[in-house]
Amino acid sequence: MNRSNRPKIGLALGSGGARGLAHIGVIKVLEENNIPIDFIAGSSIGAMIGGFYAAGLSIKEIEEIALNTSWRQIFSVLLDPHLKHGLISGKKVEEFIENYVNEKKFEESKIPFAAVATDLKTGEIVILDKEEMTPAIRASISIPLVFKPVEIAGRTLSDGGLSAPVPVEIVRNMGADVVIAVNLEKRYCDEEWKPGWYDIANDSLNILRHHLALSTTKNADVVVEVNLRDEGWYKFVNGQSKILAGGNEMKRMLPALKKVIEEKNQSGWKKYFDFLKK
Repeated sequence: MNRSNRPKIGLALGSGGARGLAHIGVIKVLEENNIPIDFIAGSSIGAMIGGFYAAGLSIKEIEEIALNTSWRQIFSVLLDPHLKHGLISGKKVEEFIENYVNEKKFEESKIPFAAVATDLKTGEIVILDKEEMTPAIRASISIPLVFKPVEIAGRTLSDGGLSAPVPVEIVRNMGADVVIAVNLEKRYCDEEWKPGWYDIANDSLNILRHHLALSTTKNADVVVEVNLRDEGWYKFVNGQSKILAGGNEMKRMLPALKKVIEEKNQSGWKKYFDFLKK
């Protein structure tokens, strides 16, 4: 059985705002351990990190982007008001994405990649894997009421985390034999919780996302649960702690991942020899 017959590995990168910088640490550890990534599906921030990587940026370059971004730069991107369908029009965010994706189409990506969005009219999961990558990533990260939704192919699209916070089945359907799911929704409320209207509203949504993420990861082969309890979705500055948290959790799960890969390898060899016996 040649190298092309080894089990194909898919990475399902979850939603979670700034906590998604942990995805960088996960990918770094996979690279350091020579574990290939054959397919990537991402929701929300997972679509941005995964999209940059699939488009050809090295994980070191992505890490530098994350660590060198200041609050001033973030505000310059977000200072783009649009009050009709969301506080932010998203044009500057799209320009930011385009600066790194460089007009690539999905068909030109280094690694097969899919961005996940949600149709606001029907509630359906929408898989974006054709044509230009930039508007697809922009749609996937469009947090409702914060970013204006994106119109693609007659559909009004918003945050992929609303419908598939960790797109496990999507990356498996792309062809992955082994699926690594990165769940950033393990945290769903604050330890110093207070019964104020904001806490109740915010944590109610977090609880929904938490349980939906658990549901979507149940069929993954390996689940990397990064528990960033004190890191809000908006805290993009000082990302080193998030990157380290992702890397440390991926290191912890390496024995389980290697075991799954070995089992899939053995299964593949058995099927190969069974075929020769016929």
